[in-house]
Amino acid sequence: MESCRVKRSLFILNPTAGIQPVKFILSAELQRRKSELATFKSLSIDDSGSHIKKSFETYDVFVAAGGDGTVRSVASEIVGTNKVLGVLPMGSGNGFAREFGFRPNIPSLLKDINKSESLSIDVIEINDLLCLNVAGIGLDSFVAHSFDKLGTRGLWSYIYVTFKNFIKLKPVNVTITLEGETITEDLFTLTIANTRQFGNNAYIAPEARPNDGIIDIVLLRPFPKYKAPLIVYRLFRGTLNKSKYVRYIKTDKPLTIESNETKYHIDGEPVEISGKVNVRIKRDVLTVLRTRHNRL
Repeated sequence: MESCRVKRSLFILNPTAGIQPVKFILSAELQRRKSELATFKSLSIDDSGSHIKKSFETYDVFVAAGGDGTVRSVASEIVGTNKVLGVLPMGSGNGFAREFGFRPNIPSLLKDINKSESLSIDVIEINDLLCLNVAGIGLDSFVAHSFDKLGTRGLWSYIYVTFKNFIKLKPVNVTITLEGETITEDLFTLTIANTRQFGNNAYIAPEARPNDGIIDIVLLRPFPKYKAPLIVYRLFRGTLNKSKYVRYIKTDKPLTIESNETKYHIDGEPVEISGKVNVRIKRDVLTVLRTRHNRL
């Protein structure tokens, strides 16, 4: 465990992220506390980055107030520095926040900031793009692209687009090259994991840890669609690794992924990547605020 002396904290608020009524309640409380808290309402990822750069020397803790996309955009600006990442979860899945014990409670978060404890974690680089939680191709990436176009947010919206994409899902052909070995398979999903879950406690990689120097790769092979309820049950129980349709690979070495599919997701955010995808892990490069609920 590493300690840090916190001078001040800056809340980076993404006004487009979040679900009601959580978003309304937390935004209202931040507004009510504006005399005691420094906040910045971001208009875009570039806007967040620009403001963090301008105020970099003023603050020690940068708090991402939003979903996993907001967390990743803030983390991208402070990775490799001694600045501390905090999270006020307001998103639909909040995978990163759930893994590190961040809760939608401002007084509790302020107590954690004042306690001034932190820990260093790994990040995954995917073609120079930062990944904190999970990235991948297949069903979860199709869902991310569909969800991004949806006008509503929340768990039920996510379930809707997942079901819609699953009904028409066809396997994606993927080739992985790792330490000279080539693996080519047709898959429903390929997941690259730094932490255990997508979000909403859906544990795609139950053994993944963000500070072990290991990339967890999850290959979900095609299965009869009538078995989907069992797969989903195991996903939320954290026992997906017991399924015969799943193969897990652990590595600390770089790897490459090739596919004719260009729709990927990184931390739930849709991205288009053509050609070869290079993946590697960077150890202990991001400092995260330790919460009282953190189990790492």
